[in-house]
Amino acid sequence: MAKLYVVATPIGNLEDITLRALKVLKDVDIILCEDTRITKKLLEHYKIETPLLSYHQHSKIKKINLILKLLKEGKNLALVCDAGTPGISDPGNKLIERAIKEFGDEVKIIPIPGASVITAVASLAHFPMQKFVFLGFLPKKRQNKILNEIAFSKYPVIIFESPYRIIKTLEKLHSLNPQIEVVVAKELTKYFEKVFRGNVKEVIEVLKQSKIKGEFTIIINSRNKHGTK
Repeated sequence: MAKLYVVATPIGNLEDITLRALKVLKDVDIILCEDTRITKKLLEHYKIETPLLSYHQHSKIKKINLILKLLKEGKNLALVCDAGTPGISDPGNKLIERAIKEFGDEVKIIPIPGASVITAVASLAHFPMQKFVFLGFLPKKRQNKILNEIAFSKYPVIIFESPYRIIKTLEKLHSLNPQIEVVVAKELTKYFEKVFRGNVKEVIEVLKQSKIKGEFTIIINSRNKHGTK
């Protein structure tokens, strides 16, 4: 029975990888990755020589069919994304769906847990995170409607944001609900890691005086515990 391992990789610091993940990456026949250049750096760091095959959101049907063919031939594959856990903000779920439809139980899909920026930032919150909503990068369409829902959400909401939109997004949230509390994390686990927390207006002012580089993960807490505006 062929195996498809879904392997979490570091979100920044290369030491944030499990021993089990390293063993799987060494033992499989091929590693499927978003960007071969990024994954190659990780493999070189740990002296792993497993062949790489690119698989990302722009991969065409021909590439997916090739991957399915490899599984049919009995090859064991590892699926990784550029950073963190696959299947959350990348096309990992599409490949898993195709594999299940094509092979059913003939292919064993095995998660190899590890780093995730979502749980990493949640652990830094200064408010309850027993329940939260994750939305990833917000779509351009209907963004104002989504931000309004976030601003009065019953539960904390985690989103990703680019350095080009971080201030604008926070300002929109502040205009909707000035009581919002936020945790804004930049480059978690990396050398220039920085965490900003507090009232949304306070964080906006601090960010305006900082160098806005790297991708951001934000927790928005509307303080709206009963789901009413």
